[in-house]
Amino acid sequence: MNLHHNKAFSLTEATKKLEHYCAYQERCHKDVTTKLKELHMIPEAIDQIISHLIQENYLNEERFSRAFARGKFRIKKWGKNRIISELKQRGITKYNITAALTEIENDEYLLAFDELAKKRLADIRETHPQKRKKKLVDYLFYRGWESHLVYEKANELIKN
Repeated sequence: MNLHHNKAFSLTEATKKLEHYCAYQERCHKDVTTKLKELHMIPEAIDQIISHLIQENYLNEERFSRAFARGKFRIKKWGKNRIISELKQRGITKYNITAALTEIENDEYLLAFDELAKKRLADIRETHPQKRKKKLVDYLFYRGWESHLVYEKANELIKN
């Protein structure tokens, strides 16, 4: 009987696999735990491997949080609310979320917001001012931008 289709990994094999997984890009503890469960590792092995990854600096939740915030802001143009929400879903501590947000310069943040709002407005085909404004506001909220910024910008760009 062949049992290789559901391969069991030794502690050493799983550790090496996860070192590569973490070296490829920053990961949070939740990602690593999920990956180890997919490899059918027992809880004791999971704890041992995670401890190893932290000690060897493959896994660092503050570094992950900072990289996540930078990337989602610069590449996806997410606002702080969306970044905070996504980090919370990954079990990131308040301390690391606060640290992550320091990666975003205020001037760069406001400039990116202004550019995103103008770019989105140019793509909205709706002609009725109120409906136009609602489409813009909904889009910016979905992207996680703060309400005071969103309403101020919508009123600045769309006159009723």
